[in-house]
Amino acid sequence: MYSIAGKICVTLMALLIAQCIDIQCEIEAVPYEQLRDDQPGETSAAIRERVLRARAIQTERFKHSKLVHCNAMMNNKMVRQYCALDAESDKLLEFTMTKLGFSARAYDRILKVARTIADLEGSENIQKKHMLEAISYRSLDRNNYAG
Repeated sequence: MYSIAGKICVTLMALLIAQCIDIQCEIEAVPYEQLRDDQPGETSAAIRERVLRARAIQTERFKHSKLVHCNAMMNNKMVRQYCALDAESDKLLEFTMTKLGFSARAYDRILKVARTIADLEGSENIQKKHMLEAISYRSLDRNNYAG
């Protein structure tokens, strides 16, 4: 049994660790019927090709930087430069930050992940759907998360 102080310490540690991870999501069990489904999903080879194309896009984007070679390594200036948002995506991010209580650190991480999702799709610009997916990967950042 944890004491009250112990529970608080464990919760704080979990929150601190969660702050260091770019993608956080809860995964539900796959229903048995879906496991038995004969519908083929995307092959590993196709996924690999998408990832290689995205990495090539990022290599080209950061070719003049000695310290940065992928979106996750972008500094604040680069985030502003390469993660420009249209008005709709900006409103969505504003809502997320203010209403869902995401941290300032989550802001840059959401933008970096959205940029990567757009790269995986071969999209030059971050679109609303990329923002929605990136935000969904920060589910453990909400103010009400207590472990």
